Amino acid sequence: MRPAALGDLPLICRLRVQRTSWLTARGSDQWTVAGRGRPIEIFAGAVGRALDRGETWIAELDGESAGTITVNHRADPGLWSAWELAESVIVHFMIVDLRFAGRQVGDHLLAHAARLADREHRPWVRLDAWTTNAGLHNYYRRAGFTLARVAGPVASGPSKALFERQTAAWRPMPRRFSAASVRD
Repeated sequence: MRPAALGDLPLICRLRVQRTSWLTARGSDQWTVAGRGRPIEIFAGAVGRALDRGETWIAELDGESAGTITVNHRADPGLWSAWELAESVIVHFMIVDLRFAGRQVGDHLLAHAARLADREHRPWVRLDAWTTNAGLHNYYRRAGFTLARVAGPVASGPSKALFERQTAAWRPMPRRFSAASVRD
């Protein structure tokens, strides 16, 4: 795991385009303009700001960039309450390169978010997921998250499924991993 740099922005945008195409081919509207997702230019601006703040990381596997995650304390209005935000880190823009699918890269990205939460003495890792993507919801459940609720009408975006997991629930995972350690 390494901090992402501004030079990683094209990589992160490529991952988003790759994953959007993959999702679309499977009937999902996640991240598409038709599904009320942010156009890639707006996404790039948001990721660029997160990069400037040091909130984005890249997972590397066998010397290659395998995925990305942004972790901070902000969420779109109407998703989490002020007290929920105060006691958690929020996961954004988690994307695994399709070449590394099935190799637990996402698990390591989420464990990194838990390490950041633990370092900041925040007992929760929280995230919002695309409301209509049941497959994504199942992924987060398998990763140990619980659906807290679906945000009400005050939240205006397409990601209203709110998931959370207690920071203490993670078993220690190595900070760095190789193909061998991922298969364990």
